[in-house]
Amino acid sequence: MNEKSRSPLAPGLYVTATPIGNAGDIGLRALDVLSRADLVLCEDTRVTAKLFAIHHIEARTAPYHDHNAAEMRPRILKRLEAGEAIALVSDAGTPLVSDPGLKLVREAIAAGHTVTTVPGASSVLAALTLAGLPTDRFFFGGFLSAKQEARRKELAELAAIPATLVFLESANRLAASLADMAETLGPREAAVARELTKKFEEVRRGPLGELAAHYREAGAPKGEIVVVVGPPEKRAPLCAHEIDAMLENALRRSSLKDAVAEVVSMTGLPRREIYARALEIADAEK
Repeated sequence: MNEKSRSPLAPGLYVTATPIGNAGDIGLRALDVLSRADLVLCEDTRVTAKLFAIHHIEARTAPYHDHNAAEMRPRILKRLEAGEAIALVSDAGTPLVSDPGLKLVREAIAAGHTVTTVPGASSVLAALTLAGLPTDRFFFGGFLSAKQEARRKELAELAAIPATLVFLESANRLAASLADMAETLGPREAAVARELTKKFEEVRRGPLGELAAHYREAGAPKGEIVVVVGPPEKRAPLCAHEIDAMLENALRRSSLKDAVAEVVSMTGLPRREIYARALEIADAEK
């Protein structure tokens, strides 16, 4: 009689982290859960199959990704209702963090099923610990927009957050995103981490402008990329001239509404106050 038949897993959904690169980074509990689950839901079964081969895991798998999630969720919920133990994994790292799974977790909770986590590797936390930037408070911004205008608006909304910022980015957009960060967030210290836990792991640190210049010249790097940006420096309250300059700059690029939102996010000042001053500037320029 094998271990699985002696002590089956309790019914429920197991959100299970897998390595972000080095296959040795999987936890002992994750190995146990994946070996004994009735079904393992995979973002890409081919990727998960490689991990299973390394660790000699024999388990039934099924794809669960953005393209089939709506069709799969009712089936999965029926299996949970029948008392099965189902594990959810992404291609790498912790599921739901910029990966599929949120709707499944929400619906499983709503249906009264047990949902638990098997924690482990995360590229977000790994990059944060290597960046050499403050870790006491951080904000995960996920992937920024691919289009520059939208990306700059998103960055402007995050500019005043008193915490380290963490982003995921694709290699071909890295230089442009860093340049927009330097333009919008200012000369903050930052780090670009790629291929974490793998053979060619690299963390490049420096001011945003210098990092943008480096990747503009060097070209798109290979591998998965995490960008970590230090928090804004504490500074004395802005004077009226500085606020006016920020508004005038924003108004040249955006509508009055968007310019006000940008300056409010960058300064933390009351929207009513900024809006009133923006109207005065706009009227004076007519």
